[in-house]
Amino acid sequence: MTRAALVLAAGLALGLAACSESPEGKPVTRTVLDGSVAEATPEAAPTAEQALGPSACAKTSFEGVALTHCVADPAQHRIGMANLGPDKQPFASLAAFAASVDPATIAFAVNGGMYGDDLRALGYYVEKGARLKELDRAEGSGNFYMKPNGVFFGTGGSWRVMGSNAFFNTVGERPEFGTQSGPLLLDNGKMHPEVLDDSPSKAIRNAVGIDAGGKAHFVIADAPVSFGQLARYYRDVLKVTNALYLDGAISSLWDPAGGRMDGGRVGPIIVVTKREARPASPTPAEPAATPEAGAQ
Repeated sequence: MTRAALVLAAGLALGLAACSESPEGKPVTRTVLDGSVAEATPEAAPTAEQALGPSACAKTSFEGVALTHCVADPAQHRIGMANLGPDKQPFASLAAFAASVDPATIAFAVNGGMYGDDLRALGYYVEKGARLKELDRAEGSGNFYMKPNGVFFGTGGSWRVMGSNAFFNTVGERPEFGTQSGPLLLDNGKMHPEVLDDSPSKAIRNAVGIDAGGKAHFVIADAPVSFGQLARYYRDVLKVTNALYLDGAISSLWDPAGGRMDGGRVGPIIVVTKREARPASPTPAEPAATPEAGAQ
């Protein structure tokens, strides 16, 4: 072979080497004409959205108040409750709950209603079909006892918010999950009789409501908000007719895809999981604490 042919063959070989792809998942290297190897370019780390999918939560505002709005869609999500960890003690925080599950299965989680000093539900509470607390229809003081209060409950992809008395009188079959709280911000489109349009009482608060299409709308205030503002946001913006206040200063959200993990002490937790994933409640619910008095 002539010298010219040898040079041409070498050049072709070099060109083929430079154009070949590196094995999938490996850093890309480039050969330069002097025979040296350029510095490897590492693949970019996946973003949270790439790793966990898009967030179900979005920032918004209403009447000048910053809010976060999270949507659970029956076509995409399941809803359940969680309160106790593997040691049979309350998780006490969203971070502790997060450590017990695979974040890839979670769309988001929020505090799930009123609780006592022991961090267990104050009123009606059902987890994975087991009723751990009966419906509380007693009189008392505080937000929980602002009548009407209500129940957020559901089975499969059917979720509802209903006043406690209406729930007692009309719901005969126990749901898969349920949590009682109060006050009921909206009852068939009407604001709670004790909720003022412009109350001076403002705090970090969160709530849940179901729209006409069956989606659950969870709203958490990122700045102090009044009951009236929260109720109007559900009524006027989200077009929700029934909305239930969940809690106040301890209102917390875990949004894995959005990178948000609120601190604070929590009792029962509402867990929204992705439908393609298995339910994320880490432990079986305890058996009912009292003999069953009815299907609820």
